[in-house]
Amino acid sequence: MRRREFITLLGGAAAAWPLEAWAQQPRRIGVLLTGDATDPEIQNRNRALEAGLRDLGWIDGRNLMIDYRWALADASSLRIQAAELVSTTPELIVATNTAALAAAQKATGTIPIVFNSVTDPVAQGFIASLARPGGNSTGFGHWQSTMGGKWLEILKETAPQVTHVAVVFNPDTATYSGLFLPTMQAAAKSLAVTLTICPIRDTAGIERALAAVAAQPDGGLMLLPDALHLDAPQADRGSGGPLSAPGDLPVRAYCEGRRLGGLRNRPC
Repeated sequence: MRRREFITLLGGAAAAWPLEAWAQQPRRIGVLLTGDATDPEIQNRNRALEAGLRDLGWIDGRNLMIDYRWALADASSLRIQAAELVSTTPELIVATNTAALAAAQKATGTIPIVFNSVTDPVAQGFIASLARPGGNSTGFGHWQSTMGGKWLEILKETAPQVTHVAVVFNPDTATYSGLFLPTMQAAAKSLAVTLTICPIRDTAGIERALAAVAAQPDGGLMLLPDALHLDAPQADRGSGGPLSAPGDLPVRAYCEGRRLGGLRNRPC
């Protein structure tokens, strides 16, 4: 299915059909998210989605039903939530990131899926191309694989003393991490930086990575875009400040000013 057809399903239907025709049978869409349902930023995004639909004449609870399903950064939980969402028979599913898209595609090959914040969806095999995605999915890509080397360059430029960097990601949710590593490794050679690859699967793993890199002089931390540390609740480190990495480590991460398990990305 082409991108234009998906856009018609999501918004253009408001112009194509009189709202009165659907008064007795509201349309239904599903939204699959990762993170904490109480996260203010996620709540703001959901409100923005609802406001955009409202501007097109679609009002949740009246002529539209929106089913939200949540899961923390855990692939198995996401698969369960995706299956539950499919069981509600929505006409369309909104997948909010790579992990959500992977779970949604495994759950259905027929319900249209619109995604956003997905890292290089073509390279990951989610779609055939941006112009002609094919299948039942379309949407908006995010980071390209070449950004890995750029992030390392920015970290080195901001903190020239850095000679070794820990690269942290969850291999279960950041399945695209391998796309970034080659350009990071190439940049590391030219910058005289040693990379330590640190796959982790929980916030305790982030703590261990921090401790390991802080134990060496001139260390830095690279957090790849990942639902685990982007959506993890604020860790209680007792400092009350936005950054409490050991030794105030230089940190480079996906930049939204979001809480990273108690860390705020610095610099952006």
